[in-house]
Amino acid sequence: MRYEELADEPCSITRSLVVFGDRWTLLILKAAFAGIRRFNGFQSYLGISKGRLLDRLDRLVEHRILVKQPAATGAHEEYRLTPKGHAVYPILMAFRDWGDEHMAPNGQPIIYRHKGCAGEARVHLECDACGEELTARDVAPEFSPGILAE
Repeated sequence: MRYEELADEPCSITRSLVVFGDRWTLLILKAAFAGIRRFNGFQSYLGISKGRLLDRLDRLVEHRILVKQPAATGAHEEYRLTPKGHAVYPILMAFRDWGDEHMAPNGQPIIYRHKGCAGEARVHLECDACGEELTARDVAPEFSPGILAE
C-alpha cells in the first residue's frame, strides 16, 4: 500500500500519520509554535532543503493546519497556525513527555512552564466520564457508528 493510500483507511490514527508521519512536518510545527513564521526562518532554524520545506509547508496549508498570508508589514508572506494547527500542540507535548522520560539521560532539556502559575505543562490521558488517568492497558477500542459511513 502506498503512503498516500493510507488516507483512505478507516482509522483516525492512520489518517493523521499521512499528514504528520515524517519528522520534518513535526519539526516545522515545533518551530511554528516557537514563533517562526517565514520560509527563510524555518529553513535556517531546521537546516532543511528548500524543496522539502516547501513540500511540507504546502501539505500543512492544504490540510488547513497552517495558513499562508501576507505579513503585517506586507514585505513578505508568513505561515500562521490555524485553530486546527493549535490543536496539534498536545501531540507535540506528548512527544516531549515521552522524550523526557525515555530519551533524555541527563534530564529534560527544556521545561515548559505555565505562564499563570509557573507549574510544569504536562499531557494526561483521562476518562471523560470519571476523570481517572488512563494507560493503554485501561482502554478497549471498539467500532463506532462512524466506521459504517466509511
